[in-house]
Amino acid sequence: MTTPSSTNFVNIGERTNVTGSARFKKLVMAGDYAAAVEVARQQVESGAQVIDVNMDEGLLDALEAMTTFLKLIAAEPDIARVPVMVDSSKWDVIEAGLKCVSGKPIVNSISMKEGEEAFLTHARKCMAYGAAVVVMAFDEVGQADTQARKVEICERAYKLLTGIGFPPEDIIFDPNVFAVATGIEEHNNYGVDFIEACREIKKRCPHVHISGGLSNLSFSFRGNEAVRKAMHSVFLYYAIPAGMDMAIVNAGQLDVYDAIDPELRQACEDVILNRDAEAGDRLVALADKYRGTDAVAEKQAAEWRSWPVAKRLEHALVKGIDMYVVEDTEECRLAFPRPIEVIEGPLMDGMNVVGDLFGSGKMFLPQVVKSARVMKKAVAHLLPYIEAMKEPGAKGKGKIVLATVKGDVHDIGKNIVGVVLQCNGFDVVDLGVMVPWSNILQAAVEHDADMIGLSGLITPSLDEMVTVAEEMQRAQMTMPLLIGGATTSRVHTALRIDPAYTGPVVHVLDASRAVGVATALVSDTQRDPYVTKVADEYEHVRVARAGKGQSALLPLEDARANGFEADMTLKPGKPRMPGVHHFDDWDLKELRDYIDWTPFFRAWELAGNYPAILTDEVVGESATSLFADAQKMLDKLIAERWLTARGVAGLWPCRREDDDVIVHLEGERHVRLPFLRQQIAKREGRANMCLADFIDHDGDWIGGFAVSIHGIEPHLAKFKAAIDDYSDILLKALADRLAEAFAERLHKFVRTALWGYAEGEQLDNEALVREQYRGIRPAPGYPACPEHSLKPILFDMLDAHKRTGISLTESFAMLPTAAVSGFYFGHPQAEYFGVARIGEDQLKDYAVRRGISEELATRYLRPNLD
Repeated sequence: MTTPSSTNFVNIGERTNVTGSARFKKLVMAGDYAAAVEVARQQVESGAQVIDVNMDEGLLDALEAMTTFLKLIAAEPDIARVPVMVDSSKWDVIEAGLKCVSGKPIVNSISMKEGEEAFLTHARKCMAYGAAVVVMAFDEVGQADTQARKVEICERAYKLLTGIGFPPEDIIFDPNVFAVATGIEEHNNYGVDFIEACREIKKRCPHVHISGGLSNLSFSFRGNEAVRKAMHSVFLYYAIPAGMDMAIVNAGQLDVYDAIDPELRQACEDVILNRDAEAGDRLVALADKYRGTDAVAEKQAAEWRSWPVAKRLEHALVKGIDMYVVEDTEECRLAFPRPIEVIEGPLMDGMNVVGDLFGSGKMFLPQVVKSARVMKKAVAHLLPYIEAMKEPGAKGKGKIVLATVKGDVHDIGKNIVGVVLQCNGFDVVDLGVMVPWSNILQAAVEHDADMIGLSGLITPSLDEMVTVAEEMQRAQMTMPLLIGGATTSRVHTALRIDPAYTGPVVHVLDASRAVGVATALVSDTQRDPYVTKVADEYEHVRVARAGKGQSALLPLEDARANGFEADMTLKPGKPRMPGVHHFDDWDLKELRDYIDWTPFFRAWELAGNYPAILTDEVVGESATSLFADAQKMLDKLIAERWLTARGVAGLWPCRREDDDVIVHLEGERHVRLPFLRQQIAKREGRANMCLADFIDHDGDWIGGFAVSIHGIEPHLAKFKAAIDDYSDILLKALADRLAEAFAERLHKFVRTALWGYAEGEQLDNEALVREQYRGIRPAPGYPACPEHSLKPILFDMLDAHKRTGISLTESFAMLPTAAVSGFYFGHPQAEYFGVARIGEDQLKDYAVRRGISEELATRYLRPNLD
């Protein structure tokens, strides 16, 4: 760096962080701490003056991992000479780490997001350990994004800390480095906001230090290290003189400011300093020139439009660029004797590259779906010419009939599988949703299919899949049957579906496995060995299950005697606004702030938790690109009012009667809600739970809700007409997220206003996602309330169809598919649990309480019977 003040700048090493380094995470997860210590040593040797240690990973014992690693590096003189930053979102992990650090540690981090009391409690403990502390610019309202908010929060925290005697020189503010050049206008000034906030914080808060996570700045360019390094160096060039003292950065990944290519340096400065509205677009356009590590690759990235047309088509397919596909396809058609040769040649060559990259884990689902969009547009351009010449279409690897079974309406996963199979040369016949077995079999015969694929999300779909298998057997079919969807499993397929059909039955875990399974099943050489292998595996599952025995069940009366005894002095009082309340058009702009993004990425089979997934070394680039596309579509659908959020919530007096809840509606009308109780024998001190346990025999209150997102169909039709699977799947996934966000927001409104038992609740979205509020909202069909047929009762109580437009299928799936419903329990001791397996005695008892035959109860409860 060439600024005078940069001589005192501190590089904080980021590679000993399981959320920031895939290699370090892998080593720690495998227990290879010797190799993990070497990562720390390399960081110090590369110039890190502090090392940040973070062990926050769901499958790790973070406390054990933190203390083990810190003790090991304390014994290494060349590592122990630099300070350690103990980094965790869990205070017990931080405190355990502080006890293992010699010298002066740094805590990363504390903030005011849970209020001043918790903030000062943690600050006093840090002071007691002699630790410096990173203070995030985060308060009860949320993260600071503007200069004014950054300065306001940091100044407030400074006054609170110095007020309890905290040494100001031990305070390190992190005013939040955010991504720029994202394509979202509100993000354009984030660089300037940070730099100017540094200047002002240093004026108002004497002696403090300022830090930041530098890699956040360049999220939009993940995978393009040349551009990222340049952005980081340019940012530091301006931030350090403004007061930034340190940054979490890979010390070996910074360029000398004066050595950066002047064209790139200028573009980075224009973006970071927000010199004009087009700066981001210019940097994005320039970035491809610097992608890759060799000069040839850099030159090709900028000049691909001058390549031969076949090569251009391959590049467009791999990169998912559809801007020029029609003109390139037409140019290619004119160069080939027959239009079919364009499909069988350049287009299939490109898709083979896509298939190979996806199969090897170098490409991810969002990118594959974009590639499919390019392929389909090219094929659509060629089809009229192929038909005019009376040519048959290109022969694929095989033909697959896909369907979501009768009663089920969910199709995102099935659509993704179809796109991935098409990308790999398979001909896919998608029958859609709620397809009866007769239509599935008929389509398989008419299309001369090589196999059938069934999908389902709700548990009643499992029985419907068995029915399809039985009917295929009755029709003496022999083609393979593929089973997939969130509710399915390898064990259920082996125990229930495979025995019903003598042809091959294969459970497909996710879209990434579908290609390998389908390819094996159409191969002359691989099919028989593969089918035999799967059949042997399923037989092994059945034998293991038969010999394993099952967890002991208590008699129902004993399970009830061991029920949870809630303290009814804690139950919430009468709601402020009892009765039913409906909402015809909840503001989507508000719901956006309540979205839990982690399931969104999982729908696209990108593994990781938001926001860490955006910086993941493996899927980070793909996740960041997908997230940017999602934000753009959200902006558009909100601004143009594509969708409408409709919902209803009700609060009624009730009382408990054994395992039932009797709900008193208007007039003399009442409704019985029968709930199921855990029957598996528990160790001493553990209760056999039932939702009715959270309701008082002597009178109480219960709630219910249903929310839905309407208006998606015309937009899906538009995307279908434009041959745009990517936007189709993206919109469906966003609608699902908005429905879940609506459920979260409405529950908060119930807690704080309609019922009002949590009036002073101050929880950010992260806390809501972690369900840190009082009360629960179990949904029919989920573990605590596994019986889907309670939905019609709930819908009748709410008059949900009339008030929200939601309808139920014969299997109790909700239409539109972006919908959520459930019950509200307000008792502070209420918690989620899984009913799991129940006995014949509870089945018979439930049938009587529910007022249905044992046969019907058996069908409803089959997943819980064995």
